[in-house]
Order: sequence, then C-alpha cells, then structure tokens
Amino acid sequence: MSEAVRASPNDAGDLLALFVWLSPAYPVGAFAYSHGLEWAVETGEVKDAETLRRWVEDLLLCGGPFADAVLLAHGWRAITGDDDAALHDVLELAAAFAPSRERQMETLNQGDAFMAATRTAWFAPALERPGAVWSGRVAYSVAVGIAAAAHDLPLPATLSAFLNAVAANLISAAVRLVPLGQTDGNRTLASLLPVIRDAAVEASHVPLARIGGAALRSDIASMRHETQYTRLFRS
Repeated sequence: MSEAVRASPNDAGDLLALFVWLSPAYPVGAFAYSHGLEWAVETGEVKDAETLRRWVEDLLLCGGPFADAVLLAHGWRAITGDDDAALHDVLELAAAFAPSRERQMETLNQGDAFMAATRTAWFAPALERPGAVWSGRVAYSVAVGIAAAAHDLPLPATLSAFLNAVAANLISAAVRLVPLGQTDGNRTLASLLPVIRDAAVEASHVPLARIGGAALRSDIASMRHETQYTRLFRS
C-alpha cells in the first residue's frame, strides 16, 4: 500500500477519517444491528417518526449510546496518556457493561471489525504496538476512541461523529422496520442534532466510576429480541 494512502488522516488538517470510519460503508456490519429497536417496533412502542425520535433521544441522553460515548472518551484519554492500566479497565468494563448477550455481541463484533479494517487501511504506530493491551476483543466505542487518539483526532469531534453515526443507524433501521419514509428519517435525524451535541459534551465529563444508564425499556427490548420469533436484525 502506498505511503500516500497509509499516511495519517490528520495530515490534511481535517476530519475526513471520522467521515470514513463512521459512514454506513465502513465494514463494521452496523446495518445488521437494531440495538433492540426491532422488538420496540413489533410491540408498537415505536410506530412513527415522533415515537422514534423520543426513543433515540432517550438512548442518546441516558441509554447505551451515551454510556458508549463515555467509554469512548476514556479509551481516547488512555491512549493519549499512554496509560495501559486505564485502558485495560475501560476495555473490561465496556465488555461487561452490555445488558444482554445480543448487546455484547453487537459491540464486540463491530469493535473487532472496526479495528481490523482500521489497522489495515489507516496506519498509525500506536495501533501496531506489540503486546498492546487491546490486542484482544474490543468494544466498538472504545475501538473508535483508540483509533481516533492514535491518529491525533480531537475528542469532541470524535464523540459527536460517533453519536451521530449511532443515531443515523437506528433511524435507518426504523425506516425499514416501521416503515418510515426517507424524508421522515432525515427530519428525525435533523431534529436530534442538538441532542447529539449536548450528549457529546456531557459524555466527555463523566468519570468512569459514574457510568450508568436509565433507558430500561431499551435494555429490556434487547433481551426480548433474543427470542423474538421473526427477526431482520441481529440485535
């Protein structure tokens, strides 16, 4: 692979790497997961654009995606500070924090795929360190934080881009499941941008010891989805 392709994404002084890593085309398989939304649609809790907006807003402010953003921030800081002990704690907590088997599968499968794709196409010395503490399985959000720190990408932009990608993926799933039109999907995502900005700022300040969530219906949905009779998504 040429040096031009393998150069640091920050050489151009922009955030193009984040656009690529968190786009639907990046090979992490995000399209296969609904984060329990499929069960919520089947039960009628999410049935139109407004109920979808409220469901995703709750996730961004006090659900799994917010906790993932907190984990991302701590993973980013551990790499930036060359603190293997802190990174080990984040990796263990991220794998254990999933409330269901499907959620754990979702985050670990996407994290492994993200690290494999990024190490192949986006070279950075920090990602190739022998015996790195993250050489095992890595939760998706922490993987994004590791890669962003390794490429000197700023934490605020990384958090915003990550949460936006999560919201966009959930809305894309709902467009297929409810179903909703593409226009309603776009309007829903646009209406959530202020929430995404606020959640990104808040997540950057949460100590690891205070991580938690209150979107219990989403957690229950992920458990119910495991035994749902008809499924299009893996979670």
